[in-house]
Amino acid sequence: MRVRVLFFGLLREITGTSQEEIDLPGTPTAGDLFEHYANRFSKLHGLRASIVLARNREFVGPQALLAEGDEVAFLPPVSGGAGEDIVEIVREPIDARALAARLLRGEDGAVVTFEGVTRNNSGGRATRHLEYEAYEPMALSQMRAIMGEVKQRWPVDRVGIVHRLGRLEIGETSVAIVITSAHRRPAFEACHYAIDRLKKIVPIWKKEFFADGEVWVEGEKIVTTDEHG
Repeated sequence: MRVRVLFFGLLREITGTSQEEIDLPGTPTAGDLFEHYANRFSKLHGLRASIVLARNREFVGPQALLAEGDEVAFLPPVSGGAGEDIVEIVREPIDARALAARLLRGEDGAVVTFEGVTRNNSGGRATRHLEYEAYEPMALSQMRAIMGEVKQRWPVDRVGIVHRLGRLEIGETSVAIVITSAHRRPAFEACHYAIDRLKKIVPIWKKEFFADGEVWVEGEKIVTTDEHG
């Protein structure tokens, strides 16, 4: 299968080309195409969290299937977008350091990062892996609401909230929250608030897999706006 691949901005400089045609075996996905180029150009691995793919001029995720003659564009953050707040749901590994780098500005004197990671046990049982699913449109809306609450309550600069869905292995990051500010105290307080609030209002669910079975983790009841007051 042959597809046309386009590169822009920094990505054009990394790959040394603005476009090329490539033959891919089998039934490839957009994610397969990204991995092909990341293996050729190692710098792309470090930019994974910020690169967006578009197939035939429409944004797609890594699971999107490619077809003969498709045009796939690798898109870096647009001009003027660097340093803006970031709210994302992803299905690839989260790079919290890259997320912080996208948010940090020269005026910032503090960066506070929280990462929720997959541990190898729960309730005395050995955990093999986790799976997360979400009501994605609502989850993104609620994550943006948390971002707004944080910026109203504390004098922080930038807010990043990224949650991963799908299968996660032990030690992988499920959620990352990054707060940048001029001073450390508001950044710490805002980050603590953001993760606690996320656990209460964002419709994301976790399933744990053990050697002898699996179970959906029952957390707190989702808190509505009225209940939150």
